[in-house]
Amino acid sequence: MAVIVWLRRDLRLADHAALTAACKSGGPVIPVYILDSYVEDMGAAPRFRLEQALAEFARTLDGVGSRLILRRGEALDVLRALVKETGACRVFWSRDLSSTSIDRDRAVKLALRQSGVEARSFVGNLLFEPWDVQTGSGGAYKVFTPFWRAVRGRDVQPPRLPPAVLPTPVRWPRSDRLEDWNLSADMQRGRAVVGAQMQVGEASAQARLQAFLQNDMAVYNDRRDELAGWGGSDLSQYLAWGEISPATIWHAVQPALHEGTRGAEAFLRQLAWRDFAWHLMFHSPSINRENWRDGWQDFPWNTDAERPEVIAWKRGQTGIDLVDAAMREMYVTGRMHNRARMIAASYLTKHLLTDWRIGMRWFEDCLIDWDPAANAMGWQWVAGCGPDAAPYFRVFNPDTQAEKFDASGAYRQKWLAPDSGFYQAVPRSWNLSPDAPRPAPVVTLPDGRARALAAYDSFRGKNG
Repeated sequence: MAVIVWLRRDLRLADHAALTAACKSGGPVIPVYILDSYVEDMGAAPRFRLEQALAEFARTLDGVGSRLILRRGEALDVLRALVKETGACRVFWSRDLSSTSIDRDRAVKLALRQSGVEARSFVGNLLFEPWDVQTGSGGAYKVFTPFWRAVRGRDVQPPRLPPAVLPTPVRWPRSDRLEDWNLSADMQRGRAVVGAQMQVGEASAQARLQAFLQNDMAVYNDRRDELAGWGGSDLSQYLAWGEISPATIWHAVQPALHEGTRGAEAFLRQLAWRDFAWHLMFHSPSINRENWRDGWQDFPWNTDAERPEVIAWKRGQTGIDLVDAAMREMYVTGRMHNRARMIAASYLTKHLLTDWRIGMRWFEDCLIDWDPAANAMGWQWVAGCGPDAAPYFRVFNPDTQAEKFDASGAYRQKWLAPDSGFYQAVPRSWNLSPDAPRPAPVVTLPDGRARALAAYDSFRGKNG
């Protein structure tokens, strides 16, 4: 009997527990991706990156004699229809632990089981499942450092080998055409600019991992904050869409760790930080909607996303060089250096006293490596209301950050240059010209800092 493998953020063959189990079942395997309301609600850049990932994974499946079935509709309705069409008796998938996905998946699992279909979810895109990492009292970790101490020495399941061949059905079910979904439509002009630089797919992810291990691992801890050097692994977009598993990366780094290679443990710590974000989202499902820390609902953030200062921030026109360079990097590449993300977020939430949810949603619309858990945790961390938060009175100064992490000015020069690609990527409706002079700061750094500290002091006084 056929097995439907419902794909989500796991577009790979290697280390795919649900796919491995399906192949072992003995029946035909039908890989399916469903464009449901959860996917359609994603931002423009994530949907564009997803479109490219699906196209590449379809080619990968073709290479092993299989194919990718695409269907549009609510997940349960689509799966019920496919079960009826194919005679499948099993539906397998990888767990997605965002709150929306959990509710959807529970309903799907219950309904399928009630109709006599075996429905199973498998470990997906984390090193450790949230219920497997607990404090001594049995609760969830709320601070990263003790979380890291708890997991750093744990065994991680070795990555599963990719199947050489996937058993195929005698007759394939109908599939939508990917181009008809038009997932990249909202990217407008940015589609060509970002797409020209984008690397996609499992083979590309594996190649990038090997290049990082050979060329960058040893200097990772020393250079990861250098803005111009991009000292990171550049694996985030692959992890976001499951084109490589964290377990694959974890085990690939182990030889370097055991040899004492500088940077190995620091990199694994960052990989675990990603897990920590998902653990927080699992235990605090509203982390992408509500302040994580109690009492912060009274903080006087401005919630108007159309204020001129916020529009200037979105358009890379704040007049603060490092902040504008960071935003422009995002529009040209679909990514942003992690240090730059913190600086841009701090300027919005503190200097401009803007609600972190406005920035979080903007990043969701613009980042090809958007990860719902990491994005929510990162914004709350910078704003001061989240787990492991930087104290609210710690206000990043973009100029001093530039002196430290972009001493040569190369990062700012690259992304503020008229020929950076920025003016070709952003909407024409913004009416931005490369010939226009740099704008004056919408809020100067001293004024913004003073305003932020005054708001914090008032808030702290009212809330003890």
